[in-house]
This record gives sequence, C-alpha cells and structure tokens, in this order.
Amino acid sequence: MTTPADLSADPATLPPPLFDTAVVAGVGLIGGSVALGLRQRFLARRVIGYDANPDVLREAEALGVVDEVRAMPGEWLRGADLVVLAAPMRALTPLARDLAPYLNPAALVTDVGSVKAGIAAEMEALGVRNFVPGHPMAGSERGGVTHARAALLENAVWVLTPTDHTPLSALSRARVLVEHLGAAPVVMPPEAHDALVATVSHLPYLASLALTHMVARDERLSLLAAGGFRDLTRVASGDPRMSRDMVVENKVALREALTRFRRQLERLEADLDEPEELLAAATEGKRTRDSLPVVRRSLLPPKHDLVVAVPDKPNQIGAVTQALGAAGVNIKDIEVLAIREEGGAMRLGLETLEDVAHASQILREAGFEVRGRS
Repeated sequence: MTTPADLSADPATLPPPLFDTAVVAGVGLIGGSVALGLRQRFLARRVIGYDANPDVLREAEALGVVDEVRAMPGEWLRGADLVVLAAPMRALTPLARDLAPYLNPAALVTDVGSVKAGIAAEMEALGVRNFVPGHPMAGSERGGVTHARAALLENAVWVLTPTDHTPLSALSRARVLVEHLGAAPVVMPPEAHDALVATVSHLPYLASLALTHMVARDERLSLLAAGGFRDLTRVASGDPRMSRDMVVENKVALREALTRFRRQLERLEADLDEPEELLAAATEGKRTRDSLPVVRRSLLPPKHDLVVAVPDKPNQIGAVTQALGAAGVNIKDIEVLAIREEGGAMRLGLETLEDVAHASQILREAGFEVRGRS
C-alpha cells in the first residue's frame, strides 16, 4: 500500500496517481476526508469538490480540501475518472440523478452512504455500469468539512457492496482505492450490509434516543447520569436530521433488528427471577464485549477459501453467487484477487470444508475453473 505522503513532496519522486481527476460530490465530513486522503496520498492529480452549497465550497477551497470547486453539474464531469457520491442519505439519490447524465462511462463511481440497497438499485436503473456501492465505517459527532481529516478513514472498515451486475474490474479498482486511503475493504451484498448495520449502528442509535428521552423527562435522572451513561448514549449526539434519514432509509432491516432486540430484553426481564440465568447472560455479554477489537479488519472472517477464475465481463459475480445460492451454499466473504485483460480471480470465503467441496462441484459444472485453500 502507498505510504501517506506530505503535500509538499516532490511529485517527480512519487508513484503515478491512481486517478487523473477525482470528483467528490458532497464536501462534508466524509466527503472532505476522502478528498483530503486523495490529495495527501497523491492518489489523484486533481480533486474537484462539487456541492450545491456555495458556502461549503468556499470553505473547502480555503481549507485546501480540494483543488477546485463546482456548484453545477455539466460536461466538465466527463473528464473525471473517479466520482465519489458523498451527500447525506436523503440527498444521495437526487445527487445521483443529477450527475448520471454527465458521467464518463469508464469512470469508477462509488458512494459513502450508510444504506446500500436503495442507491445500488438506483444506479443500476440510471445505467451507471462502473458503480461500486461503498460505506466507510467511520464518522464523528462533529460534522462538516471543517472537521474533515484524512486520518478519519485510516484503519476503518470500508464495506463494498457489489451487485450482480458490478464489473469485476470496477470492484477491483474500488478495493485498491480503499486500501490506498488506508482503510480495510470488506465485500458483501447490499442487503447483507443493510441487515448488519441495522443491528450494529442504527439500532444503537434508536436505543440511545430512548434512553436520553427517559432522562429528559425526569430531571432527577440527569443528576445521576454520569460518564457510563454518556458513553452508552454517545451516538444520540449525531446530527438529528442526517441520523433520521439514515434509519428511515433502512427501516425494513431496522424493524427486524428491533424485533430481535425486544426478544432479548424480554428474556433478560424474565431472567430477573432466575439469578443464575442472568449471571450466564452477563458472562456471555462481558466475554463478547471484551473480545471486540478497537479496529476490526473484517466483519465476516471466512474459515475456508475457494478461488474462482472468471472472465472480466458483466454479471460474473452474479453468475457465481446465484449458482451457489440456488444450491444452498452460504458465501461469507468475496474478494477480487486479480484482474487482467483476459479475466481475473475471486476468492469466496465459505464456512466449512464441505461447503468448499460442494461449491467446487457446482462451479466446475457451470464451467468455472476453481481451486480451494483453507
């Protein structure tokens, strides 16, 4: 991976950039951090900031977050070989519709939204072929380009959620971009991502709201709410409008997570009359919490791998995943290993050696070359 470089370094001593012109559409906290990462690591010759708010553009330019700014879409977008959609959740689809008619068909396009299924479907409907949905699992209670920093993305898990129609070459380029920004790419389907973040991100936000509302309605509670309570409810300090849009966009998966959460609370309530059961639950909770690393490099670590050789043409990811899904084989992880003009290879993370053997047979019968590793 390229080592972060200082902006004052001699360009002649640097490796060639990954992109000639990058456009970051939406220059807020995450968009600004991506733009700074692109500039500070010399990943693009030129970084253009696009935003409908002229005040944001003036601030981004004054802070050196971008090289130049634009406030309206147009033919200038055809010169970009990387476009990052970084608007808030509610504005993401309208932004995509505004920019899509002007995008270079060869450009890599990605986004940073926290819910993936909707934007993935929208970009397919718009005919943007080289779109790779993405979600950097990074953020701060303090929003806006003023608080943007390239380091915000370093060591963060960055989920990429290709669809059945995502070209392997686009997914490979997106992985390289994420790695060069200092983050750890993890690949999974859009629907799987949305179900996971409903539990680990969106549900905790609603729980934080519920707890803070209880305190707000009884001033005696606020006198006793100390550091532990503040840590538990930290996410309630996020931007209210953006947080609302985030959870509403993922409401289907979030309702399922809430149902499971209610069951857990009901079980714990019942365990109040069963001290040993409550102790077992507390022990399990402590063990799980203590095992969570500060920086996790993978959300779904596979146990066994199967490497598949595939041609570089549309729907190859879909052909592989659909064949295995129809046979009941659960894919835990997908990674693009290499791309060449004649094709490339992808790694499938599977749960058991039996799954590897079963998947190998299915894919060989479908005409794919495979080899296993564990």
